[in-house]
Amino acid sequence: MSTESQIREAIVEELKRQAANKPSELKVQASDEIVTVNGAIDLDDLVMVVLGSVAGGP
Repeated sequence: MSTESQIREAIVEELKRQAANKPSELKVQASDEIVTVNGAIDLDDLVMVVLGSVAGGP
């Protein structure tokens, strides 16, 4: 898997995780090329996940 694919997957999965934790506050719809987000995103959590995916973390 390429680095780009890992980052894409990490971003989408983190957005979905945040939406699952706050379903009334955040909605996420994702396809192969487009992600639609409605609501507030915890940017610190998103950055940590992206950095982890680049560094090879979980």
